[in-house]
Amino acid sequence: MAYGKKRANTTNALFTLWGVLVFAFLFTPIAVIVVYSFNSGRVLAAWKGFGFNAYVNAINNDIIVSSVITSLQAAVGSALLATVLGTLGGIALARARRGAWWAAGLTGILALTLVTPEIVDGIAFLPWFVTLGVDAGIGPFNNGLVRLIVSHAMFSVAVVTFIIRARMAGIDRSLEEAAADLGASPWHAFKDITLPLAAPGVLAGGLMSFTLSLDNTILSSFVQQPGYTPWPVYIFSSVRVALRPEVAAMSTVMLVLTLVALGVVGLVLRKSGESSTAIIKTMAGS
Repeated sequence: MAYGKKRANTTNALFTLWGVLVFAFLFTPIAVIVVYSFNSGRVLAAWKGFGFNAYVNAINNDIIVSSVITSLQAAVGSALLATVLGTLGGIALARARRGAWWAAGLTGILALTLVTPEIVDGIAFLPWFVTLGVDAGIGPFNNGLVRLIVSHAMFSVAVVTFIIRARMAGIDRSLEEAAADLGASPWHAFKDITLPLAAPGVLAGGLMSFTLSLDNTILSSFVQQPGYTPWPVYIFSSVRVALRPEVAAMSTVMLVLTLVALGVVGLVLRKSGESSTAIIKTMAGS
């Protein structure tokens, strides 16, 4: 028995060590970028001393600031659009009758968007926007920011839908049915019962859509227009020459913003009475 206990302890120690190595492999490059954002040199890879010059230079660089603002605007816009569409789709799928043909079809279409390579999406979106904006004369589709918002939202709406469907699938429908029995209209039942129940999934889906938009490079490079270059595309073009510490500095700032948004959503979910396990499941869409 002592041998079995010792073997179990050794196995647990090995799994713990493996987990530490995996996390170190994943997050060490991020830590390196954060450290080198304080590099006083002109080239990122050549450490010349500790300082805040990179942050000052990044803030004073109009091109960098413009690309970051474009990325944030596109991320907020796509998150709002994807959250609205994903909320409606997720609730509809969760409340669909078993074997409904439209639910199976919608699930298949959404699943297809998740596995479609981004380069295929980019090739498809570009002529579509040209057709709508130039040939059909629909003005908004000639705007670079609108193109980014629509394309990013269509890319992430499936993620939002599945997160909200997972959230609503485990919730009893008796509350909604009771509201209907008491005379509530479908709109009031949705607004006062269904939407508050789905709120944790809505928040998680919105955050996921926001982060997916921030780091979208391939799709953005296809649909962008002059004056609306997002941050990932700017970084990609900078790599061809030489990465400067300003890029690491602004990337660190955006990382902090993302972590703050994640913390806010976790706090909201915690205040809504969700357990830690439920929060993780909601964020993962399971």
